[in-house]
Amino acid sequence: MQSASACSSTAASVSERVLVDRGLTDYWGYNSIAFFAPDVRYASGRPGSQVGEFKTMVKRLHGAGIEVILDVVYNHTAEGNHLGPTLSLRGIDNVAYYRLVPEDRRHYVDFTGCGNSLNMLHPRTIQLIMDSLRYWVLEMHVDGFRFDLAPALARELYEVNQLGTFFDIIAQDPVLSQAKLIAEPWDLGPGGYQVGNFPIGWTEWNGKYRDTVRRFWCGDAGQLAELGYRLTGSSDLYGPTARSPYASINFVTCHDGFTLHDLVSYEQKHNEANGEDNHDGSDANWSHNWGVEGETQRADVLALRDRTTRNFLATLAFSQGVPMLSHGDELGRTQRGNNNAYCQDNDISWVHWTLDARARELLAFTHEVFAIRRQHSVLRRRSFFRGAPVSGDGVKDVTWLRPDGVEMTAEDWSRPDAHVLGLLIHGEASDEIDDRGRAVAGETLLLVLNASPAHCAFALPKLGAWQEVVHTAHPGRHAHTTAACELPRWSLALLRLRSREPQGRDVASPTP
Repeated sequence: MQSASACSSTAASVSERVLVDRGLTDYWGYNSIAFFAPDVRYASGRPGSQVGEFKTMVKRLHGAGIEVILDVVYNHTAEGNHLGPTLSLRGIDNVAYYRLVPEDRRHYVDFTGCGNSLNMLHPRTIQLIMDSLRYWVLEMHVDGFRFDLAPALARELYEVNQLGTFFDIIAQDPVLSQAKLIAEPWDLGPGGYQVGNFPIGWTEWNGKYRDTVRRFWCGDAGQLAELGYRLTGSSDLYGPTARSPYASINFVTCHDGFTLHDLVSYEQKHNEANGEDNHDGSDANWSHNWGVEGETQRADVLALRDRTTRNFLATLAFSQGVPMLSHGDELGRTQRGNNNAYCQDNDISWVHWTLDARARELLAFTHEVFAIRRQHSVLRRRSFFRGAPVSGDGVKDVTWLRPDGVEMTAEDWSRPDAHVLGLLIHGEASDEIDDRGRAVAGETLLLVLNASPAHCAFALPKLGAWQEVVHTAHPGRHAHTTAACELPRWSLALLRLRSREPQGRDVASPTP
């Protein structure tokens, strides 16, 4: 099944007073107030119909082969800081449900930036969250959860404890241990950046993937070594805890930050509409506008922006791990440079479904690269590469290449001025099996990336004839070659070996 996730919290929520006073709303719904109730915005009819409509939605998505992953916010509630409002838990048992500052119990410990943090030290708070999670699985039939600011749930004392009570209980629960569990692995407290540190059974939004891929395609120096890990499933992060490449949820953009269109169109955030004098939102965007800030009609700028957009999408599709595509990125959705649009329930955040020619081309390219990912099992490995030979020809499962076609050395990886990289994946590196347990044959692929401002003629391995499958500088072209792949500046190509037959083990054709 494919998975789908909402970009806003599922539970009923309320807007902060400061937003209401500005004429804005909490569009993302991250100020939860009732963990068992779907937000009223899920109701197309009368208020109260959202439960039935939500169940119908899940049933129809399942019928179409799509899983439902909920974005849930259990780290804080809409009751804010000590100034209120008082809506539910504070009035029931403030000490049990909230973390209080030990030296001044009038104030709240705030790991979330939202005024309060739920008290994961108290059994009633943990029971509330576990009962809520089981409700969504057993009654609403969802398939899993993405936990907002997940480290806040693991802070038993003050530091993050990856073996905390919350994780122990989920691991032992016969219902929740079978659900898909995805962590946003950071919060705003000390030591809150916990990418790679969650337990077995959990997957994570890989923030290091996002930052590395962005920096590489922006032309930042010294990115090759880390990019190698990110393209191959981040074994440095998930291998030590015996997790697989599937533990890495790879993404370039998400609801929080620039859209993909804005990532290649803006170098500064433009959050004036939020009413905070542009002080909100991150300043670390790793973005590039290619010569003009914001929208433009310059053909040369638009061509580079479109090519870079294709670079990001192709990199995401051809990386080991689980790709996550933010809603509307396949259509060129823009927030006009706003990288914190949580309060914009208007055309800044909405998806515009009337597509111009440029958007249709982008959508077609997105379909193409993810169809290629689905077709080639070597791009979807369940285990990490080993860097060892996999067949009689002595070629390793994965080989890293320089532009001259020679295998990378340790010195090559550390060169700060290196911006071109080749990744050769042997067809026998496929670890897919059919329904009879037989190995499924793969194809040998070569991924070449040029994030430099100069043209590169990338020398191809002398294994036979190669055919371009994707070329971001020439979408739709499928050239054949045996010598070199011509990579214009800021471009990517995926090639397949045409003449090689699988060998070295029994293989079966992929089943339909």
